[in-house]
Amino acid sequence: MTKADIVNEIAKNTGIEKVTVQKTVEAMMETVKDSMVKGNNVYLRGFGSFIVKKRAKKTARNISKNTTIIIPAHNIPAFKPAKTFITKVKSHVKK
Repeated sequence: MTKADIVNEIAKNTGIEKVTVQKTVEAMMETVKDSMVKGNNVYLRGFGSFIVKKRAKKTARNISKNTTIIIPAHNIPAFKPAKTFITKVKSHVKK
């Protein structure tokens, strides 16, 4: 499902114009991104959490050049689904 599909589905289910739904979806995504860039997690009860994970500094190898490189510590975005969300996905069986 793409962002356009999500906008279409919400517009169909709510009767709100697609343009308004698209602006709302875009604003929600920007708000989540901005919050995570600042290092804050975003919690959506019943859906999941967008969290900032911290990766420690590590040494890696470039096998083709036989060299080692240092990967500095950094943050990455991650999504942790809520338990109810996981349960629904696990119990849904396609026929």
